[in-house]
Amino acid sequence: MAVLGVIADDFTGATDIAGMLVKGGMRTIQTIGVPPAGTIPDDVDAVVVALKTRSIPAKEAIAQSLDALKALQAAGCVRFFFKYCSTFDSTDAGNIGPVSDALLDALKAKQATYCPAFPVNGRTIFFGHLFVGDLLLSDTHMRHHPLTPMTDSSLVRVLARQTKHKVGLVPLKRVQSGSAELRASLDKLAAADVRHVVVDAVADTDLGIIGEAVGDDVLVTGGSGVALGLPAAYRRRGLLAHKANADALPKVGGAAAVLAGSCSAATLGQIAAFKGPQLALDTDAICRGEPVGEKALAWAKGKLGNGPVLLSASDKPEAVKALQAKYGIEKSSQAIEKTMASLARGLVAAGVGRMVVAGGETSGAVVGALDVTALRIGAEIDPGVPWTASVGKKPLLLALKSGNFGAPDFFTKAFERL
Repeated sequence: MAVLGVIADDFTGATDIAGMLVKGGMRTIQTIGVPPAGTIPDDVDAVVVALKTRSIPAKEAIAQSLDALKALQAAGCVRFFFKYCSTFDSTDAGNIGPVSDALLDALKAKQATYCPAFPVNGRTIFFGHLFVGDLLLSDTHMRHHPLTPMTDSSLVRVLARQTKHKVGLVPLKRVQSGSAELRASLDKLAAADVRHVVVDAVADTDLGIIGEAVGDDVLVTGGSGVALGLPAAYRRRGLLAHKANADALPKVGGAAAVLAGSCSAATLGQIAAFKGPQLALDTDAICRGEPVGEKALAWAKGKLGNGPVLLSASDKPEAVKALQAKYGIEKSSQAIEKTMASLARGLVAAGVGRMVVAGGETSGAVVGALDVTALRIGAEIDPGVPWTASVGKKPLLLALKSGNFGAPDFFTKAFERL
């Protein structure tokens, strides 16, 4: 019976936290969308529901998140986690604050903590300010994100613009004083009706302290990093037994391919570092309605079986903005996602059994096209990115990578790990 239920606001973020829980010894399954009743296996400790709610209207995000909560409660979960990006992607309208408020109300909980820190990937929080490496979030490329531009690095200020309730902070000094001191700080803020609390963290040891401090909390929110300390905290409370081989996946053969749709700097670097056959798709032609996908699939079929092939719709941010200005944000993104989905179907039909997908929107399009409803989570390739296996009669190995994650050699390394 599952202990922890996670509600994630995008696909790659869901896989990210699922991988973190598996590393902690929790056998984990990720569902694509809200799982129907009775579909969660009895042998899992955690269920991660992957939604696509990061940038949709807040009212819709709340409704989907509450549906996911009901499904997780029905699966027996007693602890819950709202997962969002380690760059706190949101606008002044939400959706982090509104969804958190709705979950707190539904669970009749007084308080939730917020910690998107992921130190191994350069995300740290100091005095409530989110850093990416040695830069404030507001000084990074996220300042110019086309959907959720992050122009303020103060998570307290960002969150305060999304909720009518009080927002507080527990600074690093209190965190590093230990879990008891942190718990006392949280309780003091709760007594003052501070419903939302940003918690500093700059190292994995801080995340372990946070995990222990919030082990009794019914709702925790954050990036995947803060989940690092939760499995141990749940074991100490008798909620969880250790399971060996939590990351075991079935053996899957077949050809290998990479589909890249993210335009992040990390993914662009990974494309540049890839040594195998690769094809950059003409995104302008895609938006014009030309059969770019058909030609790309024909190209790929001639190269399958001799190592991984790469098909990419990624481009530099200025090129993406120009395309959006020409065709509109919704039309251009939908056209590209449709093409990537069609490529995924065609590649699998041609014998691809192992696939890396880069980018949250692209990953969502791919799993939808392949009718993937759930994933078992396997071993980590790079921090935050595990291999997964689709649940069904004919498993497919998938690595669904957040655009910002992974080392430059990620695409090559992923297949070497199998």
